[in-house]
Amino acid sequence: MITIFQAIIIGLIQGITELFPISSLGHSVIIPKLLNWNLNQNQPFFLTFLVATHFATAIVLFLFFFKEWKLIIKGLGRSLKARVVDKTDTYAKMGWLLVVATIPAGIIGLLFKDSINKLFASAKIAAMFLIINGIILFIAEKLRKTANQKNYSSSKTDTEIAKLSFPKSVFIGIGQAFALLPGISRSGSSMAGSLFFGLDNAAAARFSFLLATPVIGAAAILQLPTVFSAGERSIRVAILAGSLSAAIAAYISVRFLVKYFQTKTLTPFAIYCVLAGIAYSIYLIY
Repeated sequence: MITIFQAIIIGLIQGITELFPISSLGHSVIIPKLLNWNLNQNQPFFLTFLVATHFATAIVLFLFFFKEWKLIIKGLGRSLKARVVDKTDTYAKMGWLLVVATIPAGIIGLLFKDSINKLFASAKIAAMFLIINGIILFIAEKLRKTANQKNYSSSKTDTEIAKLSFPKSVFIGIGQAFALLPGISRSGSSMAGSLFFGLDNAAAARFSFLLATPVIGAAAILQLPTVFSAGERSIRVAILAGSLSAAIAAYISVRFLVKYFQTKTLTPFAIYCVLAGIAYSIYLIY
């Protein structure tokens, strides 16, 4: 089983790596192996724990972008009432872009859930995918079509996001679905797709964080009954400790990254993923 100390450490790691484009699932699988923790990561209790920490992260993201979500929900309401998506209605368009981009991850997750869950037990596979994640980030930076915004503002960024077409949003969602593999970053995949289709780093990060909320939240809600039915009190306490740790780490991370991507790129994260993936692979092999 998982101890409270282990839960806090993994929760902190999840909260950071879920938003930093370096893969939360990958690190949640690799780090316990590096620390020689005797955790059976393919057992229901560990998957239940990860669901709880992800749900905590989704709540933090929703609250952090609460102002934007209110505008988006109102925009969706206007479009449903008018039965048309007005291209000049920024938040109505953003809302439907998020809906469309969420669908691929949902379908793929439901179809291949059992197969994907089996990968959680393999730190070696996670390390390999971490290298691939770094390569994806490198390619995204090389192919991105626009430079960073010089005069950042959230409203200007949302206007840029709303210019995306629905087919492009679907492709971004497909890219994000690959994050179901431990080692591939959800935020990294969606940011890479957004950069490829013309958004700058600030807009790509903002769209990625908004998109993460329904994807993570919906997946976690489906598994919440397993969280509340966790039998032993020690497991429930560990779940609570890990979730609180994940929430704190996620809040600090999103505050930092929103400012970071106004002027900075994905390159440092790409370098980390490749080097860390290689180092982890060597260590786990020997």
